[in-house]
Amino acid sequence: MNIVEEVLAGSKRALARAITAVENEYDEAVEIMQKLYPHTGKAHVIGITGPPGAGKSTLTDKLAKEYRRQGKTIGIIAVDPTSPFSGGAILGDRIRMNELTLDEGVFIRSMGTRGSLGGLSRKTADAVKILDAAGKDVIFIETVGVGQSEVDVVKAADTTMVVLVPGLGDDIQAIKAGILEIADIFAINKADRDGVDRLNTEIEMMLDLNQSQVDWRPLVKRTVASKGDGISELIAAIDEHFQHLKQSGQLAVRRTERTKNELLALLDEQIGRYVLKHITTGGNFDSLVVSIERREQDPYTVVTDLLHQVLR
Repeated sequence: MNIVEEVLAGSKRALARAITAVENEYDEAVEIMQKLYPHTGKAHVIGITGPPGAGKSTLTDKLAKEYRRQGKTIGIIAVDPTSPFSGGAILGDRIRMNELTLDEGVFIRSMGTRGSLGGLSRKTADAVKILDAAGKDVIFIETVGVGQSEVDVVKAADTTMVVLVPGLGDDIQAIKAGILEIADIFAINKADRDGVDRLNTEIEMMLDLNQSQVDWRPLVKRTVASKGDGISELIAAIDEHFQHLKQSGQLAVRRTERTKNELLALLDEQIGRYVLKHITTGGNFDSLVVSIERREQDPYTVVTDLLHQVLR
């Protein structure tokens, strides 16, 4: 069997090879994605984000185990900080999920951000599609944990969970700005710590002030992931949100918006490559750089002229 057939059959080795091909942009990557795409769209994609140290990896591990007890197959994409030396992911998340690696019904992949902002790797969406085509029932995307700018996960997930912990100082900082708008569910992890009631109240107050959610008010659940406390309640909240999406028609709306964003991102990437290839191959580019540096020309006019030349 070729790699596409093996992925569709659920081979772990083939899954790893396919994601590596896409992540490193091998020659066969586009063909693999073209053939797998008709088999996607079935999995429930759950995004898990939040500040560093919130316990996202431990929570993901417990949620995955609970879903496995229900007989569902699991895919996990753990987006880790990129090594400045090798460019690969520092595999902290996979270490915390060590027991799951022995489960044939679970596939875990660590991906480096490789300089992408927003908490996700640029190839995360393609990795999700590969796991989806392989028949995974639930796919977790655990983001790198970079703070309030980490909102790209909402573009890739059906259900987005924001994990917070009490006692980090100014708790309200963790839930303002973009993070508040993307949450479908708030999980207050390490809920055995002091300050949990205060954080819970602050989240509810912020939700009262937030007018962007009209048909779904984000649920707030408490967990102690290290002890397994609150996991079944959190699973119930995730399933409740997914049912709401399907019944209200919002699942189709979200997935249409996701397709649109992915199409625009692909266009942006391909156009950018085409323009750079045609502009930088000639010797004229270096002379333009020199002329701009000498203030003989300005970069804004030069860029406009170059685009007219390449795209005419």
